[in-house]
Amino acid sequence: MDDDRITQIVGQWRRERPDLDPSPLLIIGRIQQLAVVLDAALRPPFAAADLGNGEFDVLAALRREGDPYALTAGQLSQRMLVTTGAVTKRVDRLIARGLVSRSVFESDARGRVVALTPAGMTLIDHLIEEHLANEARILRGLTDSDRAALERLLATLTRAVGA
Repeated sequence: MDDDRITQIVGQWRRERPDLDPSPLLIIGRIQQLAVVLDAALRPPFAAADLGNGEFDVLAALRREGDPYALTAGQLSQRMLVTTGAVTKRVDRLIARGLVSRSVFESDARGRVVALTPAGMTLIDHLIEEHLANEARILRGLTDSDRAALERLLATLTRAVGA
């Protein structure tokens, strides 16, 4: 095993507290460390477009939805796994930039629907290409077999933690 910082920390805990099992750090610690590294690697294209990660998520959720590229705040909340309050803040910032619009829902005048504008469509189409290429570059050191195993294990862990 590589002599990385997480391994060193586990070794230190084993030495100082042999009554404890610090082995979960080998997984959880690496996941936390990886989250920081991935955010730093994935964030620059969003920052260059003056978008936060959450604003990118709104644009991506609308684009994935297909024509007419529109959802209610509640639907966006479900798709993005955040509160409707968080969605509203993100949508307000995107409206100010002309990337989405908010209008009355055709079938219920009390409801509002958020939709991509042409400028939002152009931006998300460019950013998703760059984002997916960036993710592919990050993963290029893994074999197809490694990627499949990691995908399976992360899905299993996600289900276990969510249960």
